[in-house]
Amino acid sequence: MGRAVVPPDFRARLEAARLDTLALLRALDRGLGPHPALTAPLATLAHEDADCGEALWALDQPPHTLDLAAMLHDTTATLTRLPRTRQHVRDALPPLTRDPVTQLERVIRAALDPREAYNDIPGRDPQNC
Repeated sequence: MGRAVVPPDFRARLEAARLDTLALLRALDRGLGPHPALTAPLATLAHEDADCGEALWALDQPPHTLDLAAMLHDTTATLTRLPRTRQHVRDALPPLTRDPVTQLERVIRAALDPREAYNDIPGRDPQNC
């Protein structure tokens, strides 16, 4: 099992990444109907968000039950890619909808409850995070 030390800001970075992704997804839901050009970028975004969610789950597991070093390595790479992935989603939008969706995304992000970073995390009640 990995003996890596979790950086002090790691959980906060994961939470922020999940909230940023959630804001983008909600903005897309409100500002744009289904769009075929978004299929591949959204699939990549979903995969990377799931990696962040899994890492949040892993941080709550008993010590020495998981390969922490591998999780930190893989998830740090995901956190590095995520801003580009979200931008790829925005870039796939029809040009006239990019600015309105981006503005809506900012408004939604500012209003998100930080506990929503734990949506769909097994064993976590978002109301008690």
